[in-house]
Amino acid sequence: MTKIRLKEVSTRAPKDMNKEEIKLRTRELLGALDELQHLLYAESKHALLIVIQGLDGSGKDGAIKNVIGTLNPQGVTVKSFKAPTDEEYAHDFLWRVHHHVPAKGMVQVFNRSHYEDILVTRVHGWCDDKTAKKRMKSINDFEELLQKHNSTEILKFYLHISAEEQHKRLQERMHDPAKMWKYNEKDLEEAKLRKKYIAAYEDCFQNCNHPSWHIVPADQNWYKEYYIADQLYNTLKSLKMKFPELKTKTKT
Repeated sequence: MTKIRLKEVSTRAPKDMNKEEIKLRTRELLGALDELQHLLYAESKHALLIVIQGLDGSGKDGAIKNVIGTLNPQGVTVKSFKAPTDEEYAHDFLWRVHHHVPAKGMVQVFNRSHYEDILVTRVHGWCDDKTAKKRMKSINDFEELLQKHNSTEILKFYLHISAEEQHKRLQERMHDPAKMWKYNEKDLEEAKLRKKYIAAYEDCFQNCNHPSWHIVPADQNWYKEYYIADQLYNTLKSLKMKFPELKTKTKT
């Protein structure tokens, strides 16, 4: 696999994309996704795990709200993994994650995920390179287990935002009343570690690539949402799902 170099990947939509046309297509995709999720739930033969990662300000919450949030809430769960509790820390790093994987028929979204244990921990020196490599192998085994033994489709998205756009969005959290609730005084300090985070992500893309990652241009929300919706649609459509037939009692 050719190593992904994020500096070589655009953070913006392709120049030939028309914003209004793409927004219309996104609305069409969301309508189709609603039908496909209903089918996923009814058939209950497959599960869907959506992993959303990205630097602070990349728009993870917005993507979940505007794409995943349009689906039937009875069939969708969102989990955000923060710093482990004392109980979680006393177990292996995947212990707290496995409890939240999707059952057949369900869509599970990880807003940040098990990958935090080889990203933020590595950037801050809480996890050395040797331990990170061992964890990557465990993650690969974990994802293979879900895919091969529980019919779980896994979609992994990295929301790719430029340094300029990230700075702009973090500043908005300090001045926009509607966004102040998102403000964390540590965000700007974390942004200074961008190069370290990029290096950690690139290593992650290289070593945890089954399934491979989708690098989503995230400077423009309208394109980011289209990209994610399109991938969800293609994945669910490829399952060729059918509604279960009427169950009848067998005569004795």
